[in-house]
Amino acid sequence: MILLYIVIGLVVGALAGYLVRQQLATKRVSGAESRAEKILEEAKNREREILLEAKSKALEVTEQAKKSESDFRAQIVRFEERIDRREKELGQKEQELDGYKKQLEQKQLDIQKTFEEAKEAKQKQLATLEKIAGLSREEAGKVLMENAERSMGEEMIKLHRKLIAGARESAEKEARQIVAEAIDRVVSDVTSETTTTTVALPSEELKGRIIGKEGRNIRAFEQMMGVEILIDDSPDTVVISGFNSIRRHIGKLTLEKLVSDGRIHPARIEEAYEKSKAEINDQIKQAGEAAVYELGITTFPPKLVHLVGRLMFRTSYGQNVLRHSVEMAKLAASMAEELHADQQIVKQGALLHDIGKALDQDMEGTHVEIGRKIAEKFGLDNKVIEAIESHHHDTDVAEHAHKHEGPLSIEAMIVDAADTISGGRPGARKDSFENYVKRLTDLENIANSYDGVEKTYAIQGGRELRVFITPTKIDDLAAQKLAREIANRLEAELKFPGEIRVVVIRETRIVEYAR
Repeated sequence: MILLYIVIGLVVGALAGYLVRQQLATKRVSGAESRAEKILEEAKNREREILLEAKSKALEVTEQAKKSESDFRAQIVRFEERIDRREKELGQKEQELDGYKKQLEQKQLDIQKTFEEAKEAKQKQLATLEKIAGLSREEAGKVLMENAERSMGEEMIKLHRKLIAGARESAEKEARQIVAEAIDRVVSDVTSETTTTTVALPSEELKGRIIGKEGRNIRAFEQMMGVEILIDDSPDTVVISGFNSIRRHIGKLTLEKLVSDGRIHPARIEEAYEKSKAEINDQIKQAGEAAVYELGITTFPPKLVHLVGRLMFRTSYGQNVLRHSVEMAKLAASMAEELHADQQIVKQGALLHDIGKALDQDMEGTHVEIGRKIAEKFGLDNKVIEAIESHHHDTDVAEHAHKHEGPLSIEAMIVDAADTISGGRPGARKDSFENYVKRLTDLENIANSYDGVEKTYAIQGGRELRVFITPTKIDDLAAQKLAREIANRLEAELKFPGEIRVVVIRETRIVEYAR
């Protein structure tokens, strides 16, 4: 019985649960439907708003397009009206030009008619004159020209003579004045160059260290520098001798470095030699820059300025070539100012007139030929080249006459005159020194002309010629033969007092490095 009650209770509970669940489901469905209807209503409202906005924007775009089209059509109408006005104006101008053309044609016909009438009248007048004078037109013209030529010729001869006489008198006076003023403006000291340089030593014992063991230091020094070291009884003094001033200065700087350092041996000599060469190159550069700056020349390239600086170590007849050239340039500029010539051309020509002497010991040819090649290489003005070619008027002007047509330019003449003035003043030059240098140069040139010769140095005032040969090209037997051949050429080609000692040196140097 109890079991029955339990079963009935379960059934009743299940039915009650089912009914409750159905009611809850019904409520949920009705709530969901109401929410869906609400969302659908909102979507429809939003759709209507979007459609209204789209229609409004479409109306605005349509109105703007209609307005733009209206403006564009109005602009086209204005262009068409402007083109119509231009066409009407061009038509009117064309009609006016046709009228002017007809008027010009008529005037041209009138002018042609007048010209023919004048020509006919002239012919009638000439015929009447020929009839009256009894001469034809050609005969009358010839007579008139002969009379005029004879009369004018006599007058021109008289005037020419008068002008020449007056010009000579005034030109000579004016030339003296110009030269005097130029010399007065340029004041230059008289200097002379020597062939020896003295180096002071702090102590007498350094002489032995300079000589070295069995003379190896002094031999290495002389071979490397191309100069001669004279160690005599003079206290604390060593003399460096050589005719090449660049070698002497390098030797002096090298020896001063060695004495200051205290270490003197062949390797140290070579190291000091390289440093001294670099210092001399700097001095050459500074000297060239100072010269062009002093003269106000700004167009020279750096390599040409360096060549100008090399003239500081070159002499001519005992006169320093760089100082001589700068002095010349100042003299020439003063004269050019008075004669209204080109001062820049004159300065350049004067400064470079002896530029060939900067390389004449390294190149074949006269310093004039070398100077012309240098000027042509750097593209200098033709008048500057002409001044370089013609400053030695004893030979070069004749060559110039064969190469060029017409006389020398006034700038070249001024440079020539300035060279004569600078070299001719008292004490400026010494012939004996120039001849001495030329003899030493000739000695070296003869030895250098042989194949296999590496270096040549004329020392002891030209009494000894040292020739260094390449050992791989010349053996010992050939070296003896070379020494004899050089001595024979010196006897045949040169004139010199006493005797010249020819020393041919064949040396093999092998260098290895231990690391």
